[in-house]
Amino acid sequence: MRAIALALIACTFVQSALAAAVVPEIDPRASLGVVQNWIYNYRTKPDYAHVPAAVRVLFHSQTFKEPENSGIYLGFIAGAIGSNPAKAEQLVNSFFPVPPEEEWVIVRAIAYSGLPDWRNLMRKVAPKMPGRRVMIDGYLSGTQPTLMDIPLEETKPGMMDKLRGALTQNPFKKEERKLDTRLSYATHQDLLDILWGYYFATGSRVPIQRIVQMLPWSKSRDTVDKLTIGSMARYTLASYSVRDASLRDYLREELARQTGPVKEPLREVVEAADTVQLGAVRKDAVAAVEELKLKGSDARRNMDFWGQLGVGALALGCVSAAALGQVAVGIPCVIGGSASQGLLSFWEKQQ
Repeated sequence: MRAIALALIACTFVQSALAAAVVPEIDPRASLGVVQNWIYNYRTKPDYAHVPAAVRVLFHSQTFKEPENSGIYLGFIAGAIGSNPAKAEQLVNSFFPVPPEEEWVIVRAIAYSGLPDWRNLMRKVAPKMPGRRVMIDGYLSGTQPTLMDIPLEETKPGMMDKLRGALTQNPFKKEERKLDTRLSYATHQDLLDILWGYYFATGSRVPIQRIVQMLPWSKSRDTVDKLTIGSMARYTLASYSVRDASLRDYLREELARQTGPVKEPLREVVEAADTVQLGAVRKDAVAAVEELKLKGSDARRNMDFWGQLGVGALALGCVSAAALGQVAVGIPCVIGGSASQGLLSFWEKQQ
């Protein structure tokens, strides 16, 4: 009996220790670091029961105060919801109450979850978030795209398409609501973070396939947005592959299947991961950005180009390599990076 009692005490102690790792009341700052590390390692040892507690730490720590810097955590929540359809509703309900200003996280995570019946789940929890009715209706009606429906690049109609549309348009026909294609992976770097967060929650190859599709942009001289996002896709793939054997094996298999513009940057990723030589990937990206800064884009060789990029074109924010950097990748976390120097200063610190 004494042995059984000791075993029960030990079991209770272990459970308490696990819970304490993600309870915000202990020390929110320390707990956030614990949750970051927990998220990074989650796919290798899923701990679904502690997802609600981990998410509460993220909300408690005001992780979503700046949406553009919280993509990796949003992606993780979306992946956690989608990973267990039978318990998805129970999981989402466990997140409440949520601060009204951060309810958008729940709405978007459900839409991005990949659940076959995500719309029904959205309708069930909608009464808890009356202030997000417009956002919810946007996803339910299809005017706001889900994660995998977001295009890589915005489709721009040519001259003939515009002319054809003007000639065939019925002026009396009620205009249909169309999918908002202004959101694209080529212009929103936080989407790269969301894909990584989804991967950490599920280990799915689907987000990795989308990231691989961005690799040709690392050779782009068209826009700084594409060059930045493509460079970060290449760097994060290489960096995480160094510590993730299954991901490294998958990319090696993918390299054998790929042709065209994806093959060369993917070969560089695999080689950097195999040899643990991330410096070359980093230096190449810095040189490319410097060249584009100096000369402007291929499409617009204009010295005014750099000044017209706008705030955030190179704002690193907390991209996935940085967001989990201190605890997982060994890269300093950059929160709210500067506009035009974010990417350069980030990599220069790694020299």
